[in-house]
Amino acid sequence: MEYIKGTTSFHIEDQTVVSFGKFDGLHLGHELLMEKMLAKKKTGLKSVIFTFDIPPRRRAFDVEAKVLTTNEEKMHLFERIGIDYLIECPFTEEIMCMDAADFVKKIVTELNVKAMIVGTDFYFGHNRGGDYHTLQQYADELGYEVSVVDKMQYENRDISSTFVREEIAAGNMERANHLLGYHYFVQGKVEHGNHLGGPVLGCPTVNLLPAADKLLPPNGVYVAEVVIGDQICQGIANVGCKPTIEGKNPIGVETHIFDFDKDLYGTMIRVEFLSRVRAEQKFASIEELRAQLQEDIAYGRSFFKQY
Repeated sequence: MEYIKGTTSFHIEDQTVVSFGKFDGLHLGHELLMEKMLAKKKTGLKSVIFTFDIPPRRRAFDVEAKVLTTNEEKMHLFERIGIDYLIECPFTEEIMCMDAADFVKKIVTELNVKAMIVGTDFYFGHNRGGDYHTLQQYADELGYEVSVVDKMQYENRDISSTFVREEIAAGNMERANHLLGYHYFVQGKVEHGNHLGGPVLGCPTVNLLPAADKLLPPNGVYVAEVVIGDQICQGIANVGCKPTIEGKNPIGVETHIFDFDKDLYGTMIRVEFLSRVRAEQKFASIEELRAQLQEDIAYGRSFFKQY
């Protein structure tokens, strides 16, 4: 997959099928768009995802928006799906103020678009002035076709990034994972922590410090799977700031991988959250924390036996 970012000037010679959006979380609703794109790809078109480097509302309204997937995580998901081009366009003042019609003409010309796949809730252009009707209006003139995909529903509600975000914020990982179609995850390189896991607590851990804009589940302990290259391991993960450990600890994801003793410092891993075990607690002593961790590990092992 070719990853194009950091520029508003992009050009593709191949004829393409394009889909637009934030694609935050790449949930089951997005999957319908992806299926149609991959079907068009089989006809000889190159598949293109067009998104922005930051959520538009962050710049337009100065809103601090937490994301389900960071740009890097999103890139890996699209690559795994089989997308040919991912364009991460800077959401500049020029782009923000561009008329919807001008935006369509720019995209069609520069990306050699022959087909567009969009949802019914797709809006674009200055003040969200364009929608799928706008795309249909220019289709004959500019020589492309438009496919509009209806929203997928779950329990009589549209599946959306907002829906997924609500479930994650509530710690309902099973429901969130159902809406996503995969396990919600945090991805990053293993960093050095307090080095207390193995020698002091009797359970070695790996530490990730997620991006500041990454939405994390509520602080607490979770049953987790850890993806290391092609290997999938089982374990438990703590999201939080380790309140029992003295000092100011940043919010991170600390994971104990069952029956694993390899050095992973600097290794890219993915921690996937399957189910919430309990809230994060401050214990009166390290001994109490050590005893609780053993209970958490026993619960995790039991969970996977039934999983």
